[in-house]
This record gives sequence, C-alpha cells and structure tokens, in this order.
Amino acid sequence: MGRADFAAKITYKATGRRADELIKAFRNSYNPRIAVTVDMIATGTDVRPLECVFFMRSVRSRTYFEQMKGRGVRVISDDELRTVTPNASKDRYVLVDAVGVTETDLVDTQPLERRPTVPLERLMRRISFGSRDPDAISTVAARIARLERHLTDSERAELDQLAGMSLHDLARGIVEALDPDRQLDAARAATGKDEPDVDEIVAATRGLLDDAVAPLATNPELRDRLLELRRQQEQLIDATSADELIEASYSKDATARARETVESFERFIRENKDEITALEVLYSRAHRQRLTFGQIKELANEIAKPPRQWTPDRLWAAYEALDRSKVRGSGRRVLTDLVTLVRFALHEDDELVPFPERVAERYHAWLLQQENHGRAFTPEQLAWLERVRDTIASSLGVTREDMMGPPFAERGGLGKASELFGDQLDPLLDELTEVLSA
Repeated sequence: MGRADFAAKITYKATGRRADELIKAFRNSYNPRIAVTVDMIATGTDVRPLECVFFMRSVRSRTYFEQMKGRGVRVISDDELRTVTPNASKDRYVLVDAVGVTETDLVDTQPLERRPTVPLERLMRRISFGSRDPDAISTVAARIARLERHLTDSERAELDQLAGMSLHDLARGIVEALDPDRQLDAARAATGKDEPDVDEIVAATRGLLDDAVAPLATNPELRDRLLELRRQQEQLIDATSADELIEASYSKDATARARETVESFERFIRENKDEITALEVLYSRAHRQRLTFGQIKELANEIAKPPRQWTPDRLWAAYEALDRSKVRGSGRRVLTDLVTLVRFALHEDDELVPFPERVAERYHAWLLQQENHGRAFTPEQLAWLERVRDTIASSLGVTREDMMGPPFAERGGLGKASELFGDQLDPLLDELTEVLSA
C-alpha cells in the first residue's frame, strides 16, 4: 500500500470504495491507520485494535458520545493485535477531545438511575415477577452500587455470600447486560448470524438480563437483606406523597371470580373469532393482515357491553390474580393492551406484557439491527423515531397524516419529517409499523 492508504475518509458518499470494505481494512489490516468518519463507526462496528479516538466535532447526544467513546475500550489479545500493529500491546486507549465535547452539557442524558422516584422494593419485586424493564433494572444496579460503598466489611461479606458473588460484580453484570453492543454480540453468538433479526435480538437480550438479575430474581433473602440495609443507611421523610398499598391478597371468592372472568373472556374469543375483525386478525396470523386501532376500538366496545362490561384493566387484574408470575406491568392499561391480552388468552405469548413495553423492546432490537447493517441516524432523527415508536404503541400504526398533529406538529410536522428522512419516510413508517406492532 502507498502513503495514500495511510488514512481513509469513510462515509457513504465521499469514497470511491465501499464503506464496509474500508471498515474491514481498518479493523484487520495495517493500513489505513487513521479513519476519518462521521458516525459510521459510532455503534455496531467492533474495531478492537483501535487505540485512539479523536473528537473533531461537537456531539450533542449523550448516548452517541458514550457509544463513540466505547469504541476504544474493546479488549484484544497481544497476538491478535500484532496481526494489525506489529510489536504492540493494548492495555489502555487514548481519547483526544479537540472541541470540548467532554466539557459541555450533552442532551439526551440517560443516567444509570432512570427510575429515581420508584422505591427499590417495588423495582426488585417487579424483577422477581419476571419484568425485565431496562430502566428498572438499570436503576436497581445504580442503587446497589451506591449502597455497596457504604457497607461495613461484615455486611458486604454477608451480602456477597447471599448473592453468590460480590455486589460490585452483580451491579457490573447488570450494566454489561444493558449494553446494546453486548446484546447484539449475544444474538450473533446464539444464532450464528452476522445480522440477527429483531426477534433474535429480543430473545438474546432477555437471556442476558435473566442471567444478570438471577441472584435478585430467585433469592428473596438477598432482596430482603438489601432493603433492610438500605433502610438503615437512608432515612426518608416524605410529607407530600400519598400512602402506598404494599400488598393486597385475594380471598377464595375473589380468585374464583377472577377465574370466571378469564374463562369467560377466552370463551368469548373462541365464539367470536369470525365475527369481530380484531379477533379474526389476531386468531389467524396466517392472513398477515395489519391490525388497526379502529378494529381494537371495536373490540373494546364489544367487550364493554352488558352483561360482560370488561375493560383492559379488569381483564389484566383477573389474569394477575390467577398467576402473578406471568404478568408484567402495573398501573392503568391502554387500549392497545387488548392486543397482548388476546394473544395471551390464545396462548401465543408466555407472558402478559403491556403492549407499549413490548413495542419498546422491539424498537430497541430494531435499532441494533439497523446499526448492524451500517445504518446510522442523527440525534434529531432518533428523537422523531422515538415519537413514531410511542405513537405505534398507543395507536398500532403511524401515517403521514398523523405527523400533522401532536406529538409531531410541535417539532415541525410532516414538513420537518420529510426534510429529515427524504424519500425514505414512507418506507420507514411502513417498516416500523410492521416490526413494532407485529
């Protein structure tokens, strides 16, 4: 290679060679030694020999900054590194900030503790019931790490024995399981594919989170002792919040009523699967017909009629009363939760999961898949995509007309969306609707 190969500009448009070929050369060959790029190797690209990250422009997104910074922390053996850089040994890497990125207040900040107002007891109870909400799990890791620093040696040894590992390792394992790159790697390892699909990434992520929180999920003694020590460390005086119901139990009559409701609902589905469009679509997925919000609303109106008078909240509570271990989520239900209620009643899903939570999981996996394909989005585009995600979670789909109203109108509406995504807007909306509401 000549001197011209020492550095390479890797973008989608500014090179005569394919970008993925240059990235491959940057990863595996002596040249190019320097890659100048805009976002293309920010995420989803593993360049373990990388020894220096040089910021030459501002980064407004905290998430993007952390992902770019993370490119340099990959571990690599000396033998493997020397196939790219002779006589080298990597035990650290250098970050050069030429524009003051590390000195600015970045937007999109997502701290480790993402549920600061939710009590630790409630968060750990959700984990024990099978919830794998990333925000709740991340918050538990943050609080465990903070508690560990204030423990005595004897208290720390007691908890380490209960957990089967140190609290430090427990918290670190949770944080690592939340790393999108590790989730993508796990999906690749499980499937043997370089480009796992959304469902495979979701399954791999679930496995990582299950393993990471296993000591908390399966050991009530550990959870109780953590809560006891936390109460000793912190004294909270709350003069404004309303009292919280800690536990509610069902009498035999209440359980019987719940069972009757569940059996009646499942019988109603069987008897009306050819009469109500939403049930027809959900009952026979072979048609691949897209379910609409109007069809779900029609179903909600039918089940609300006397003598049934069912609502998503009432049906959800009935299933929870019979087997709480298979039910995730708390609070009021949304109309689209009827989708998961019907799928659970048909035994298509093993868990009853709020529809918005399921959509969020699939969106996260879709983003990882896009990164794996080399498709990057700007922070402004990601903000729009998150609004598309939330609209699908509440309405089962999103169209150009939806972008003329809230929550899109306040950010420029359809005109701004067309400016950001160009001729990819319609295919992107169709793709997200198909993937997230599947």
